[in-house]
Amino acid sequence: MTKAERSWILYDCANSAQTLIVTTAILPIFFKTVAAEGMSASDSTYYWALGNTVASIVVAILAPVLGALADHRGNKKRFFVAFLLAGVVATASLTVVGAGAWKLCLLLYGLSTIGFYGAIVFYDSFLVDVTEKERMDWVSSSGFAWGYIVSVVPYIGCMALIQFCEPLGLSKINATRICFVITAVWWFVLTIPMLRNVHQRYYAEDTPNPVRESLSRLAATLRDIPRYKHLFIFLIAYFLYIDGVHTIYKMSMAFGLDVGIKASELMLVLLVTQIAAFPCALIYGKLAGIFTAKRMILVGIATYFAVVVVAFFISKSWHFWVLAMLVATAQGGIQSLSRSIYGKLVPKQRSAQFFGFYDIFGKFAAILGPFMVGYIGHLAGNTRVGVFSLIALFFLGGALLLSVREEQAVVEE
Repeated sequence: MTKAERSWILYDCANSAQTLIVTTAILPIFFKTVAAEGMSASDSTYYWALGNTVASIVVAILAPVLGALADHRGNKKRFFVAFLLAGVVATASLTVVGAGAWKLCLLLYGLSTIGFYGAIVFYDSFLVDVTEKERMDWVSSSGFAWGYIVSVVPYIGCMALIQFCEPLGLSKINATRICFVITAVWWFVLTIPMLRNVHQRYYAEDTPNPVRESLSRLAATLRDIPRYKHLFIFLIAYFLYIDGVHTIYKMSMAFGLDVGIKASELMLVLLVTQIAAFPCALIYGKLAGIFTAKRMILVGIATYFAVVVVAFFISKSWHFWVLAMLVATAQGGIQSLSRSIYGKLVPKQRSAQFFGFYDIFGKFAAILGPFMVGYIGHLAGNTRVGVFSLIALFFLGGALLLSVREEQAVVEE
């Protein structure tokens, strides 16, 4: 494995701490128990879902335009650094959130999320710069796999700090605030190798007016959609099934609290899930070389279909463990292979622009799912009903993916 590949993979280890601690584990609990103090369970879940939705809309609007601009020489890394710093600073700033300050909490979380996903647009597009087409499944899977296992290091540290805060003279709330600083520092420090060793190899030539030229190329791509028929069928399928994937990991802690699982047990479940996801993501990468990435994604979709059924009938804590282990087997594989399939299909010189489209489909997907769970659960007065509604997304996404012909999706530039 080359230095550039290793450095690119390490960024998955860096930003996975934000996903695990801020998006999935500690901040949702902090929001529901501290920032949204006094709210009902269904209302706090609704506002948490709404915060995810608004942040996703912002990134989805920005992604394709910024992607088009970033395809010019040197711009990809500049945009990556800008979003990285925005996310890191917002994450560290969560320390100022106090009891009842749910609006401030959602604002800072939204900025952290925008920074995270904005950087991901350019990070994902660097895949074509760091490796060759025949290695993309393995390199992409390795990124998700190592991200899962390495991110448990700051997570365990944060869990220990919260659990044993009293001998240190800290309240649980202040210990939780320190965890946000730990996450920000971890995110930034592990990104340094990528900043040093990953460079943009493929780019569009500079023009006198790069903004106008970038917008013109973006418009041309939209007009050329018929040329990219199977690529865009894949994107629609991805929009649907990845919506369910994103929603489940974003809403899992809030859902667990709503069905009566203790916060301490939820954090332990998440830790075990991260560890179990490490070998599973690597296995998906290896099996993709035997059965194709498309077939392995379909296996992942079928697994998530089972997840939402289990979630609807959950009544005991061990049911939640079963649900979590099912997610662990598929989450990394379905995401990493979706990224690598797309990376093999896009024109390399326009990778950031095309990954901007990839991201806009992914982010708009992250709008619909949390809204469905939050709003339907709010109307029904039962979060389980909202979660069960995700089954439609997996079914439709899988059905569309079946019609994608990878060998017909590549367009020669």
